[in-house]
Amino acid sequence: MFLSKLKNKKQVVSWSLYDFANQPFTTIIVTFVYGAFFTKYIVADEHIGTLLWSSSIAITAIVVSILSPVFGALADKGGYRKFFLILFTWTCSIFSILLYFPDVGDVYFALSLFIVANISFELGSVFCNSYLPDLTQQDNIGKVSGFAWGLGFVGGLSALFLSLYLFPDLNPEGIKRINILVGVWFLVFSIPTFLFVTDRKGEKLQRRHIIDSFKSLKNTFNEVIKYKKTAYFLIARLFYNDGLVTIFALGGIYAVETLDFTFDEVMILGIVLNISAGIGSFVFGYLEDKIGVKKVINISLLVLIVSTLIAYVAPETNSPKQMFWIAGVLIGLMIGPNQSCSRSLMSQLTPREKQNEFFGFFALTGKATSFLGPLLFGIITNFYSQQIALWVVVIFFVIGLLLFNRINFKQK
Repeated sequence: MFLSKLKNKKQVVSWSLYDFANQPFTTIIVTFVYGAFFTKYIVADEHIGTLLWSSSIAITAIVVSILSPVFGALADKGGYRKFFLILFTWTCSIFSILLYFPDVGDVYFALSLFIVANISFELGSVFCNSYLPDLTQQDNIGKVSGFAWGLGFVGGLSALFLSLYLFPDLNPEGIKRINILVGVWFLVFSIPTFLFVTDRKGEKLQRRHIIDSFKSLKNTFNEVIKYKKTAYFLIARLFYNDGLVTIFALGGIYAVETLDFTFDEVMILGIVLNISAGIGSFVFGYLEDKIGVKKVINISLLVLIVSTLIAYVAPETNSPKQMFWIAGVLIGLMIGPNQSCSRSLMSQLTPREKQNEFFGFFALTGKATSFLGPLLFGIITNFYSQQIALWVVVIFFVIGLLLFNRINFKQK
């Protein structure tokens, strides 16, 4: 295994454990359990609850996209990363635990806690990710990143299984206690990252560092648009990535509110989707070398479109839950390949000397418009229904697919 060849194996494993620590927040609170609990129990109104929850996701995306360059400057200069990494981790953990307290009708109390926790989660990830180039050489970055992603997958699954074991009766009290588990999990398993990942010596932070970060962003944008295939790919990815963000944010809510899933069924759905995501990443990771990254992205987008349409028609069938299970497994199979192959293709389209610069822009553009899908989903649900709102996801995937296939990859 590549880890045995690394001199700083302890640091790499400790850094990777951060993904193991924080993944339950995304899996349980954002995607599968708390969002659905919020709309069904705290708000008790599908239309208003979905609009409010999707708006909170949008607020997070906007705040993070604005603050990321600022905190990116702090990360680049070093010396401040560990402080802010710990600060945002503890904030996310504490506010996750505080989600235990909102009850029926405590709508804005619950939303405020979630927004702070979610923003802290995203900003903590900015600082954690900034350590990667310091931990390994360029030719090992993909392996180290993949190892951390794998640990995150294990962390999300482990937390789901533990939640079902500790709280087998998923009544409102049990679901609220799961938030405590998520917060404590994050606090405990992030400790190795804080203890064993070392920081490089940084400069004294000055105002010019913040100003330079925005200038650097502008310069990177001007550089990216010189590479037309890279620019076109980033635009296509904006759309299909927004579709994925919307699924992550509102899939559990759709299952509970539209298809009448119980919270036990949603937890099991989360486990199955995580397992299918792991299988999909493994299988298509192998196929990527055989058929090429572009074909895998096309396959993933086509399957995502079909599976979303299956989820759309599921309520009209005689077996709505079974149909949604099919859609869910197909989506799970495609999530990993779509994301990993997008990163691989970005690497192929980026000049080697501009890898760090362009990948920072790649990460930022992935968040810059990610508020749009959830917000549109919430607005359409408020006026019509979640089922109609699902067309937002289909349209984003279709536009992404069409734009992606307009790129002439053969052209120099």
